[in-house]
Amino acid sequence: MTFKELNLKDDILSAIEELGYEQPMPVQAQAIPFMLEKTADLVALAQTGTGKTAAFGLPVLNMIDSSRKQVQALVLAPTRELCIQIANDLKGYSKNMRGMRIVPVYGGEDIRTQLRQLDTPPQIIVATPGRLIDLIERGKIELGSIDFLVLDEADEMLNMGFKEDIETILERTPDTRRTMLFSATMPKEIANIAKRYMKNFEEITVGTKNSGAENVEHIYYVSQAKQRYLVLKRIVDLNPDIYGIVFCRTRQETKEVADHLMHDGYNADALHGDLSQAQRDTVMQKFRIRNIQLLVATDVAARGLDVSDLTHVINYNLPDDVEIYTHRSGRTGRANKKGVAVSIIHSKEKFKIKDIERMLRKTFEQQQIPNGLEVCKKQLFYMIDRMQNVEVSEEQIAPYVPQIMKQLEDLSKEEILKRFVSLEFNRFLDYYKDTEDLNYHEHVRERGERAERPERGERGERGDRPERADRGERGSRPGNKVRLKMNVGEKEGIDPKRFLGIINDVTGDKSISIGSIEVTNKFTFFDVFSDQVEKVVLAFAGETDYVVSEAKGSKSFEEGGSRKPEYRQRSSYGGGESRSGGGGGYRGGDRSSDRGDRPARPAASAGGGDKPWRNRDLGDRSSRPSGGGGGGDRRSSGGGYKKRY
Repeated sequence: MTFKELNLKDDILSAIEELGYEQPMPVQAQAIPFMLEKTADLVALAQTGTGKTAAFGLPVLNMIDSSRKQVQALVLAPTRELCIQIANDLKGYSKNMRGMRIVPVYGGEDIRTQLRQLDTPPQIIVATPGRLIDLIERGKIELGSIDFLVLDEADEMLNMGFKEDIETILERTPDTRRTMLFSATMPKEIANIAKRYMKNFEEITVGTKNSGAENVEHIYYVSQAKQRYLVLKRIVDLNPDIYGIVFCRTRQETKEVADHLMHDGYNADALHGDLSQAQRDTVMQKFRIRNIQLLVATDVAARGLDVSDLTHVINYNLPDDVEIYTHRSGRTGRANKKGVAVSIIHSKEKFKIKDIERMLRKTFEQQQIPNGLEVCKKQLFYMIDRMQNVEVSEEQIAPYVPQIMKQLEDLSKEEILKRFVSLEFNRFLDYYKDTEDLNYHEHVRERGERAERPERGERGERGDRPERADRGERGSRPGNKVRLKMNVGEKEGIDPKRFLGIINDVTGDKSISIGSIEVTNKFTFFDVFSDQVEKVVLAFAGETDYVVSEAKGSKSFEEGGSRKPEYRQRSSYGGGESRSGGGGGYRGGDRSSDRGDRPARPAASAGGGDKPWRNRDLGDRSSRPSGGGGGGDRRSSGGGYKKRY
């Protein structure tokens, strides 16, 4: 089948032909005819990177009237990056359609710019939920004329706590709209939204429902938890041409792993919630153009990152949910390319592997952690292969060849090869000489080593505290509470739900535990654990609408108030719904705080702490100042509560 057989308009066909589109991918071959020929709603289940944007974008563009200056289609996406990407793709598909306007709206950018872009109503709006609600409440966007609504990466939007926002938006669209819901997995929340807000919908599944990408090989290594970083380096060294993402559980662990990799000479960088939007964009751009070989990231920070040719995804820690594993592994093996999903686990986590195997209906292969000799052999022949395939510029080197030949005339061909290999390889051989076996052996246990517990995480090499499954549980964190205040209150329509939404958007960190909330006419006071104060204040440092500062002379409720605060883990903006089924845990985000989680610090380099064998270009990191605050979707609010909550 070709795109010409799908009955698309000529101006769309000419545009996608210029983009190199010839044959539709499986999800496109099913979704496009369905949307053009039928009137029912659609639920499409397909892995990330399978061509979903064209699957909904081409039929929507085909059915829109470009001469009608009204918003006719709305596409919702979970992240700023995905929002921009979808809008750019749609602009490419419609570049030959006269009068077609597509406007992306998202947090992290000056809202005044987006207000100006909306002065002339576009036919299509691509939006993140929070910024869209903000613009609706400002009276800048009207959804009454919507004919088509697309929910892209719907499971990700639910994981990020957008359930209430999605329902608010759906309720403001006309009943006559057609809805398309695209998702990689089908959790219960997605099914409930489909039943409640979609009519006579049909389901299309590419592959197996809730399964991983077909082109991905799943392997795992078993080691002691404290050797996790050394195992990571072995994996990277065994794959010299690796181009991948290393997923960590917390932003603190992300920083530590990335810093150690860079210190050890690897071409790596970190992506986490403490980066400003400008810093984040810089890191992601470097990664896309391969100036960075390894990106160390949290699940939250990596959302919306679209790179089609990753060779590996490495789980430095296994996620708590199979759906998160599915999203991680789905970032490799795209566009019919092969990919590898690697997990580093300790012995007591084998049951997690079995659970994931059962849910994905795939077999994972346990491999032995390579020893130094295997790594050296792989690196040696990789170097020889590069030498064989290097492009020789005869013109540039010609002036130097006579002198080189004269200088080497006393050496045989064999001797030249030996010396060349030694010159490039001695550092590798020295580094891996007499390195230890990192594989976990059941019958070998270091003196004083404690048994590893699958439910409580593991101890780091410095005896760090175990991870807790739910940081929002009362009493799970040590330390005093600090009273903070925000410069908005009842006058601006703030209530607890809207306030938690603002915190969620700006910090992008579900691990922050908000205690008692008191809303006054002009301010909102709230309690935060002392070790999280700086994180909250820094996150709001770049905001213009919201200012957060310490409430001087005001004690937290727990220290001097009339009742104790209810510390809660925010699973949605309302903070009331648990996604993990007991305990209020948030599924899919940075589950633990920087201080409370205390991940295992990566072990020192095996070579005594010296810069290792590598001499890689680390890229320009001068543009990344420390700290910074994230700019999420901000929103206005409505309704009002009084006094304490």
